Amino acid sequence: MSVVEETHPRPGTRTATPPPQDGCLRDRAAELAALRERVRGGPSDRATEAQHAKGKLTARERIALLFDEGTFSEIEELRRHRATGFGLEDRRPHTDGVVTGWGKVHGRTVFAYAHDFRIFGGALGEAHAEKIHKLMDLAEAAGAPIVGLCDGAGARIQEGVTALAGYGGIFTRNVRNSGVIPQISVILGPCAGGAAYSPALTDFVFMVRGTAQMFITGPDVVQAVTGEVITHDALGGADAHASVSGVAHFACDDEESCLEDVRHLLSLLPANNRELPPAAPSDDPADRRTEALLDLVPADPGRAYDMRAVIEEIVDDGDYLEIQESWATNIVCALARLDGQVVGVVANQPSAFAGVLDIHASEKAARFVQTCDSFNIPLVTLVDVPGFLPGVDQEHGGIIRHGAKLLYAYCNATVPRVQLILRKAYGGAYIVMDSRSIGTDVSLAWPSNEIAVMGAEGAANVVFRREIAAAADPDATRARLVKEYRAELMHPYYAAERGLVDSVIDPSETRARLIDALSMLRAKHAPLPSRKHGNQPQ
Repeated sequence: MSVVEETHPRPGTRTATPPPQDGCLRDRAAELAALRERVRGGPSDRATEAQHAKGKLTARERIALLFDEGTFSEIEELRRHRATGFGLEDRRPHTDGVVTGWGKVHGRTVFAYAHDFRIFGGALGEAHAEKIHKLMDLAEAAGAPIVGLCDGAGARIQEGVTALAGYGGIFTRNVRNSGVIPQISVILGPCAGGAAYSPALTDFVFMVRGTAQMFITGPDVVQAVTGEVITHDALGGADAHASVSGVAHFACDDEESCLEDVRHLLSLLPANNRELPPAAPSDDPADRRTEALLDLVPADPGRAYDMRAVIEEIVDDGDYLEIQESWATNIVCALARLDGQVVGVVANQPSAFAGVLDIHASEKAARFVQTCDSFNIPLVTLVDVPGFLPGVDQEHGGIIRHGAKLLYAYCNATVPRVQLILRKAYGGAYIVMDSRSIGTDVSLAWPSNEIAVMGAEGAANVVFRREIAAAADPDATRARLVKEYRAELMHPYYAAERGLVDSVIDPSETRARLIDALSMLRAKHAPLPSRKHGNQPQ
């Protein structure tokens, strides 16, 4: 007897499901397809036109640009809020103003949520928040990056404290996933009040010029409280946060280029903290000589040059992604590849304030070092630093504790670390820039390096102050003593003779030597002491 014919099956026997009535399930499927189509179309054509009129894409248009074509899987597209009062019971649109799901970016799984400004202005309510909570939990469980496409009016006022509690759940997950999975925030419209704290807790923040604004209190409140008059863009626009506050890591001209940059960044990051960054084949020979460096960098330590040109010469195909390029420009932080392997580059920038370390540069580099260490990205540190910036503003602004952040980040980092000293490396700034004494694995130097407590002129003025003052010709005496000090303590092999530099190399060998050192260190394992967490400087 066949399974279909069996009317009294034995226990455990598989039975066939009775066929549905003709057309019944097909009708249901057609209803579902029509409903999905309406949901994906948004609240109305008029709302979509209004969004486009502001120079902004819709949530689903953004999703389509972020993910590989046809790979996005949406969840909870039929979710609706259950709030009442203030007319909410009569307005229960599907999605509740946020699109959530996952897809592929360059073939790798990525999660994303996108506020839909057409629905409640993208404001966050209870159901809206729960969708994001679920997505963040899924990203954590799957061990995959999450991208937030932010375009919302903050908390949904009609839902009161439940909306605020929704933000708390997002913040908690931001912190729990910090250093576990990459978290990226893309600001594409307003992001005000408590909503701004989630991007601040993520690893990278992108903003689009002209449409994105992010602030705790808007211009009207600022004027009412302080009397200062300022526009939305000047207060919290992309350029303000990219060059003044340092909140934004990237400022982009339009949404298309912004989302393409997000895709590029994701291609350089591992899926989570248990994986290495994705390698990529490179046609740039590992042993390529970098002869151009001999002309790019002046031997005179007082002459400026652009460190970006050095990085471009060293890395694969001259391609790198600079982080926070408009803020704290006296230091350069970038992601690049060497022989196909992702590296993080930290470099003093002699063309901006002579490359000194100050409060902002220390903070910028410390955060970048910490991010690279979180996601198993080896560090290459290019040193050409005259010291920390002196001044009352710097001292009273806390240069001691801010500089200590960079020191802490390097000392705490367990990824492979290679230091290269190009020219000057003076004082405490030399130590902080991943010196041998704080744990760099390999320290290399060019024959133009000068490692010392301070420059020869300053050192001579301190050490030989009395002798210079008593001399018949102080200027001639000072010049002679400066020359003697430099010859005795600042020659390029002084640190190498004492084991503080592992090798003095020809600049034209730089790329090959860096790649060789990083290859040797690829399996590095450096466990930290058992502890709940460190208490890093604030």
